[in-house]
Amino acid sequence: MAARRGKRANRVRGEDGASVRRELDTKLGEVLQSRGNANTVFDILEYLESENEGHVLAAIRTCSKLFESLLEKRELYIGDLPAEADGSSGSLSAEEKYKVWMRHRYNSCVACLVEHLHATSSQVQELALCTLMKFVQVEGKFPLESAIWKDSYRFPHRLLKRIVHGLLQEEKDSTLLLSRFQEYLEYDDVRYYTMTVINERIAQVNRGTKEALPPIFLNNVFGLLSAINMPVEGELSNFLLGQKEKEDDWKPAKLKEQKKAFERVWMGFLKHKLSVSLYKKVLLILHESILPHMSNATMMIDFLTAAYDVGGAISLLALNGLFILIHQHNLEYPDFYKKLYSLLDPSVFHVKYRARFFHLADLFLSSTHLPVYLVAAFAKRLSRLSLTAPPQVLMMIIPFICNLIRRHPACLPLIHRPSAERDLTSDPFVMEEQDPAKSRALESSLWELEALQNHYYPSVVRAANVISRALSTQESDVSELLELSSYELFEKEMKKKFHTVPLEFEAVHGLLGKKHDITADHFSL
Repeated sequence: MAARRGKRANRVRGEDGASVRRELDTKLGEVLQSRGNANTVFDILEYLESENEGHVLAAIRTCSKLFESLLEKRELYIGDLPAEADGSSGSLSAEEKYKVWMRHRYNSCVACLVEHLHATSSQVQELALCTLMKFVQVEGKFPLESAIWKDSYRFPHRLLKRIVHGLLQEEKDSTLLLSRFQEYLEYDDVRYYTMTVINERIAQVNRGTKEALPPIFLNNVFGLLSAINMPVEGELSNFLLGQKEKEDDWKPAKLKEQKKAFERVWMGFLKHKLSVSLYKKVLLILHESILPHMSNATMMIDFLTAAYDVGGAISLLALNGLFILIHQHNLEYPDFYKKLYSLLDPSVFHVKYRARFFHLADLFLSSTHLPVYLVAAFAKRLSRLSLTAPPQVLMMIIPFICNLIRRHPACLPLIHRPSAERDLTSDPFVMEEQDPAKSRALESSLWELEALQNHYYPSVVRAANVISRALSTQESDVSELLELSSYELFEKEMKKKFHTVPLEFEAVHGLLGKKHDITADHFSL
């Protein structure tokens, strides 16, 4: 057999694409026409192992037509498949022996297609995936497993499991292939059964050890999980495989069961050690794509509080999820505001999540029941940080601080303290203190905003001049300023129209102030 394959492979390399397609079409017709030509299947399968991309693509299309037809004609063995060596035993009829043999050829085809999910050619990968999913659909209509009862619903779970395992590779990025598979995840049955096998694949790769999972594998798992779009409400009826009869206990048709599977797979994934970049990716979609679809969102408390304690950008991103748990699920976080206060450092003005952070900070500081020392500490810390902030950030920070004072009139002494001395030799505020209760902000003032009245950018000066007048009760809308960039400020300045300024001619009396340096003749008009 090996010698035959070697000769066959050498001959295949020398054939052009058109002749290969014609040959495959001929062999396909021969196999479907007569069982006596069954061995021709070997020739078709050998093309799947060709090194020529065109030959492989043609072979995949031929195998698709061949085995779809055989499945529909019920010419593959149904039930627990005997070993190929046992297929020649006398206990089986000739009909059964043929079906057992052909079922093994079908399994060989599936195994080869799964291998092609790792191919270097994206075309081969995509066609192999689409063919495998077509087999899933056809197997669903014509099951290869014996039905437990008449008209019972059978999903080809084993085949889908092999596909998902092939997608979640350990050493190769599957992003492009996963984006193609996302189309199939729109089907409610495919989505449910995919979620049930992801944890099995994670356990298989983990192998019971406590070592960190391969980073590429974790990225592939995240890519598959993030591609799942959960239904919000309503009856689930979008199935890849049509049901003959709706069963009351069929889990993929129940939104509650879908949410449970969704919750299990995400919790199983998040218990593993993630890289910083993957941590950020999870937190970016957590509040919109994960928490709303969990049957018990409070199970994410440990993950979010741990992320919030990490610090830096990860803590900023964890705010979204914590906001939902605090406001919708009554989460109690004793040191929440203390941690939020500690996140205010110069770097917060330069991270790409700045807009999201200040939007959430504005929400968390909007309550009028917050203690005055806490609000004063936030206002003072932001004022101090504003001394080194870029103009586009100042355009947002100054109204942000003023809004805090408007909501909490008890903080007005920060900008207007008549009894205080005009010249302060020192500022009692302790910038290095991480506890807002010990920062002594109420004993200080927002002199930094007054200093910004001498800023080089005129718009910042106008914004800072607000504190020199009585503050209005109407809050400023900072939502449009959260994502303001330096480019936008520059473009705004460039669009301004400047009028010509009249200049007065004044005669020069000398280069260095001496009359005889330059004579008046040089300035005659």
